[in-house]
Amino acid sequence: MTTWHDLGPADSFTGQPLTAANLGTTRLVVTYHEGEFGVLSGTCNHAGGPLADGRLDGDYIVCPWHNWKYHCRTGKGEPGYEEDAVPRYEVRVDDGRLLVSTDPPTRRTHGPHPKHALARPVKREPGPVRVVGISCTSMDMANPRFSTSDALLAESMAQAESLGLETRTLRLADLKFRPCEGYYSKSAHACTWPCSITQMDPDDQMERVYEAIVHWGDVILVATPIRWGNASALYYRMVERLNCVQNQVTIANKVLLRNKVAAFIITGGQDNVQAVAGQMMGFFGEIGCHFPQFPFIAHSRGWSAEDMEQNIEVVKGSQELRDGARNLAARAIDHAQLLLDHEQAPHAFGRGGRKAHRLVMDDLGTAERA
Repeated sequence: MTTWHDLGPADSFTGQPLTAANLGTTRLVVTYHEGEFGVLSGTCNHAGGPLADGRLDGDYIVCPWHNWKYHCRTGKGEPGYEEDAVPRYEVRVDDGRLLVSTDPPTRRTHGPHPKHALARPVKREPGPVRVVGISCTSMDMANPRFSTSDALLAESMAQAESLGLETRTLRLADLKFRPCEGYYSKSAHACTWPCSITQMDPDDQMERVYEAIVHWGDVILVATPIRWGNASALYYRMVERLNCVQNQVTIANKVLLRNKVAAFIITGGQDNVQAVAGQMMGFFGEIGCHFPQFPFIAHSRGWSAEDMEQNIEVVKGSQELRDGARNLAARAIDHAQLLLDHEQAPHAFGRGGRKAHRLVMDDLGTAERA
């Protein structure tokens, strides 16, 4: 015999298409569409989003977190995804009351969804230190211009290559990636790893940044110009999308970045170097990075020197800045090797057992082979 649970006056569920309800500790969503009631599980299959907080699109509930859709009465997924179904409960109206069956509902089912490649376990493959360079300069890549931060990043990457290390350089201006769309603002758990946008949009090229810094690189060299006293807009677009990396620590105690070293190159026609460096160190520290001694180099002509042609010529002609960029890379590589040595032989590290191929910095900060 079917047992029914009284959800309340039926009229209280007709004023809006979706209403939250509970059956004991089970979260429900009551739907009212074209004069008919439906009752479904209130929890989305994908990441547990609250369906009652969503919206109705035709006959389908749209999850407020990541836009998965379910038929408002059958619970089945949208066309093409019918196997993604949430449980459906029997419902009836009796004497003006809305009743829901306590008998087992239909089963929750999941269609085939292969895991995204980024979701694999983070495991460093054997090999020497790997160096990622990230250029945050915005420009028309079809008509490139000289960039002081790019030029110094190239010196840093050349230093890594001269040591026989693997390198990758990513120019954010070359990548087509969407800005952060605020899933974290809906719920901390709506900000997923991999990023929700990356999972939904195969053309979103932020995947290359995630792959490089989470799965591949040991050293992350970030180069940015100063724009109105801040890092570039592309830098901020990138770090907003990197919030999903930091959020895994917050909500799941899952640290994706271990033994990674970050260092920075900051240039511009305006000042505010230390504030820009402080933000960058704060953010990359929050996602799990370490820093070498003297973790950034910078060049600025100052607020009153609005002579960008002079600024470019100074950087082009400065051996000191080129050496500084190379030494920055050397310090970061040395620090990364120290961390890797410790990971591979932590007890030997305590006895000074560093590997013979490490870099040694002399008093002037010049990298030399040990």
